[in-house]
Amino acid sequence: MPDSARDIPKSDVDRLASLTELALSGEGISEDDALWLFSLPQGYSEIIMEGASRIREAFRGNAIDPCTVMNAKSGACGEDCHFCSQSSHHSTISPEFEMVSKETILQTASLAVQNGARRFCVATSGRGLSDPIEVESICRSIETVREEVKVWSCATLGILSGDVLDKLKDAGLNRLHHNIETSREYFGNIVTTHQWEDRIETIKKAQARGISVCSGGIFGLGESERDRVSMLQTLRELNVDSIPLNFLVPIPGTPLYDEGAGIGAEEALRSIAVARYMLPQKEIRITGGRVQALGGRHPEIFSHGADGVMIGNYLTRMGRPPLEDIRMINDLGYTLSNDPLTGEMPVHAAIHDNPAEEKTVNEESITFMTFKNTETPCDTAS
Repeated sequence: MPDSARDIPKSDVDRLASLTELALSGEGISEDDALWLFSLPQGYSEIIMEGASRIREAFRGNAIDPCTVMNAKSGACGEDCHFCSQSSHHSTISPEFEMVSKETILQTASLAVQNGARRFCVATSGRGLSDPIEVESICRSIETVREEVKVWSCATLGILSGDVLDKLKDAGLNRLHHNIETSREYFGNIVTTHQWEDRIETIKKAQARGISVCSGGIFGLGESERDRVSMLQTLRELNVDSIPLNFLVPIPGTPLYDEGAGIGAEEALRSIAVARYMLPQKEIRITGGRVQALGGRHPEIFSHGADGVMIGNYLTRMGRPPLEDIRMINDLGYTLSNDPLTGEMPVHAAIHDNPAEEKTVNEESITFMTFKNTETPCDTAS
């Protein structure tokens, strides 16, 4: 078994080179080839990373796209997702509050942009946003954020009807975030109160209305490598625009905590690289569980193929201070992405591209105030 790239058999080196060239063509590797990448021992990690990094740079450049999420309605969810602290089926310590005000969302969006976020997502707990008053509230908030903060708007609102999606589209929603979580085959092991197909239907409805879709899942649920590849293949077939990858942080009181689920750093990084090989042209952003799963290796997400990252807090737990991630991106030699709405560098971006000038940012805003967050990747997966 090779201990380093120098010891890898020439036949494997040639196959890896062929797969890299296939991905560089824009096609992406097959499911069988992806499973082969997963099967390779740690001694192959460096050469796989180098290939994934080349693919990312070829299609996504050197720019990293930071996004952030706001918890606008938390807890008391009737769904039984085994990973989620907001489910009423589990005995967890999680924030619980009704829909926050438009003013609160506006203020949080403004702070997020000041701290470097290029995309701002509003999240609500529950099976899906359907109450007319809440739908109207979210739509008005999206309109206001677009008009006053001028930031790309995202929302993660659960399973949605066509009528609700029409209203969101009219309000100016740019992108819907709606994870499929895992493979079709494994889904029933982690959720029983709705079907995998319900999530697929919501994605297709959004796409039919011209709404960009961000959809991925969670690694570390107890799924197999074949399940991960199957999930990535589904996302390829759906042709979603952005793939958020979460790593499970087991929450006390949830079934997966009791089962000892989770994922280690080497496995997480290999999963990112495989995703880049399968989906060479897509946005691949690392969201919940990044620091917990990867520890001190979390800056390696970009060299393994990611071109986006969630900064700030998650939905029910604290994340890293966002400016620390902005500094990390700069220190690693990457740049920040342009504003997805204008295609230009935001006016405030100079603050983050020159750490010496960061004094103009209010450090207290790092907490993103009203997220009321205390983590978990599960919560980003509505």
